[in-house]
Amino acid sequence: MIVISDTSPLNYLVLIELEGILPALFGEIVLPTAVFEELHSAAAPEKLRAWLGTSPRWIRIEAAPAITPDLMGLGAGEREVIALGLHSNASLVLLDEARGRRMALERGLAVAGTLGILERAARQGMIRLSEAVDRLRHTSFRASPRLLESLREADGSELA
Repeated sequence: MIVISDTSPLNYLVLIELEGILPALFGEIVLPTAVFEELHSAAAPEKLRAWLGTSPRWIRIEAAPAITPDLMGLGAGEREVIALGLHSNASLVLLDEARGRRMALERGLAVAGTLGILERAARQGMIRLSEAVDRLRHTSFRASPRLLESLREADGSELA
């Protein structure tokens, strides 16, 4: 299974201390070079940079192929996730940004975001979704309050 992640899902999972669900769900996670650079930038949260300094063995960095002009309206990370996803025939790309998700779906890629990852982990009994959503609310993660509340109230048995 090839899973390629953008900055946002990894960032938020580290911030809520649930990054360990990624290798449990997917094994190895591929980060395009632009994403790796974003995660190491001075603008990234210190907690994230410190975590990356531990060099998790389940993270692999890979250069993206040439970016097609139709992806140029996206951020560097989103562009490289989609380009690498198409090039490597990825099983899944992890993207939160709406425009990037739409463009990935239009190109036939399977997409999940932070909330989708948390739902998968809850379905497999790895986490309590309500607790994860509560933690996420204490970050800068943006989603409709109604959506977050519905997920927070969801019982594990409803997700099965």
